[in-house]
Amino acid sequence: MTRSETMGAAAAPEADGIDPIEPLPPAGRSLWRMFELGWQHERGLLSLSLATTLATMLPDALLAWWLRLLAEGLTDGTRRTVVIGVAGLAVSSVATWWLSIIAQRVQRRFRDRIAVVLEAHVAELQLAVPTLEHQERPEYLDRLSVLREQVFTLDHLFLSLLSTVGWIFRLLVTVALLATVHPALVLLLVAALPTVLSSSWRPEVERRTQERVAAQERQARHLFALGTNAGPAKELRVLGLAPRLQQRRREAWSAWQRPRARVRWRSAGWHALGWACFGVAYGGAIAFVAAGIDAGVGPVVLVTAAGQRLSLYISAAASELGFLRGFWLDAARRLRWLELFTAARRPAEAAPPPARLEDGIRLADVSFRYPGSAAWALRHADLHLPAGTVVAIAGENGAGKSTLVKLLAGLYRPTEGRVTVDGVDLATMEPSAWRERLAGAFQDFFRFELPAQHSVGVGDEPRRDDRAAVEVAVGAAGAADVVARLPSGLDTQLGSAWPGGVEVSFGQWQKVGLARGFMRQAPLLLLLDEPTAALDAETEHALFERYADAVRTAERNEDGRITVLVSHRFSTVRMADLIVVLDGAAVVEVGSHEDLVRRGGRYAELFAIQAAAFG
Repeated sequence: MTRSETMGAAAAPEADGIDPIEPLPPAGRSLWRMFELGWQHERGLLSLSLATTLATMLPDALLAWWLRLLAEGLTDGTRRTVVIGVAGLAVSSVATWWLSIIAQRVQRRFRDRIAVVLEAHVAELQLAVPTLEHQERPEYLDRLSVLREQVFTLDHLFLSLLSTVGWIFRLLVTVALLATVHPALVLLLVAALPTVLSSSWRPEVERRTQERVAAQERQARHLFALGTNAGPAKELRVLGLAPRLQQRRREAWSAWQRPRARVRWRSAGWHALGWACFGVAYGGAIAFVAAGIDAGVGPVVLVTAAGQRLSLYISAAASELGFLRGFWLDAARRLRWLELFTAARRPAEAAPPPARLEDGIRLADVSFRYPGSAAWALRHADLHLPAGTVVAIAGENGAGKSTLVKLLAGLYRPTEGRVTVDGVDLATMEPSAWRERLAGAFQDFFRFELPAQHSVGVGDEPRRDDRAAVEVAVGAAGAADVVARLPSGLDTQLGSAWPGGVEVSFGQWQKVGLARGFMRQAPLLLLLDEPTAALDAETEHALFERYADAVRTAERNEDGRITVLVSHRFSTVRMADLIVVLDGAAVVEVGSHEDLVRRGGRYAELFAIQAAAFG
């Protein structure tokens, strides 16, 4: 990381405590980083692509010279010169065609291979970010949405680089040919500068506008997904929301397109003016050679042909430079930003997680607020979760229960205070190593539409194909009845959108998600954040009572595992060894069910309300 990049990545926090988004890193370093990735993974194909590109450009650039020889030979009656000119034209035409085919095949092979590398690299970087901040702050989402759009064509950056080098090579050869007639003709390049500047300026301005209105684009895409996906279809029809949805999508689409259209028209006007300047200079050059220096037919033919080729090469080079600067280089800068963003959020000296828990997990004066929010989601929490215990977190909606779970998982870092695991600050622990010692199931679980065995088995990827392990997890989650109803058991494809797939209910999906959380054999921390909210109270209570009894046995408790259970049902919460009561983003009570009921505090009040409701 360069000094300038480090300074960019370490932007000072804003007054409200929310870190501003880091600026994009310098263009030169970002471009060099792309070259490093290409050289690291496909150096042979990259070198061959450059060589074939240059080889293809040379015969085409020499066409003006062969035309000059042909014209001079015909004018002077020199047969040898005519033959050389004709042979040169023939060889250049055939060589250009033949080398172009080779170059295209090599470049396509290189692009296919490097595309896989770059897409995987971006996915790995996003997954390597320890926290979820970048997926919840609008400014990060806008930047990442543009990068996601670009990543599938990011391999074109290398093609654009190679093409730019080739066009510049042709340009230099053509200028050298013009200089053989008269050195002043080199000034045609100066006349081309306005077109080069406008070509490089246009895409950058358009890209800045696109990022400025990226939120409107995301909204338009979201509304389109709402109108075309099966999930919201019932409510859209019953509530009659389709016309309003269509109107809002048109408004969002227009708010996205109008600023982009305006800036495109304005940049196109400046670009046309630049080409007008070059056209005047080109006509003047032909007149200068034909009448000003009276150089003869051959030089006039060369200047006419070379000038025409020069305009083509300048246009192509300027266009490639514009795309390179405004689109491909922009993508490279975003990719480099994501690399720096990921690196800056990983601990400099990562500590490994303990092999087993001795003391447990402690929160020392921990406060947290979500990015972009002024409200505290958790405030001044002091808490000890002893090793080998089942801990329940209770409280009303919005009290901070899920926030506490995310902090324990390392998905967020405390705004203030720290979380320690056996005395080691969780912020200094290797994130991936800590995650490997976690297991869990959440109320906002994801539906992995895979064969049932794999939808459960991905909870412990190395054992995904271990049938016995999957069956144990299914049994622990009380999901055996779900599997029994599937046409092919664990081999059934889940999700009706896939060939041979079946749809299952939300409650069945929830049991599959819970089974996935039970796949890992020896987690230090098991997080169960209302993973059975769709099940009835009796089923939930029986399930967790069975699990709590099993986890307390000596055999299952050798690793000092802590199980954290979040549930809004107090019949389930009461079985825990320790109950943490949250209210108003603060820890207000800690103790066993019996202790908390005797105290007559907030827990006793909530327990009495729920008990009365169930009569």
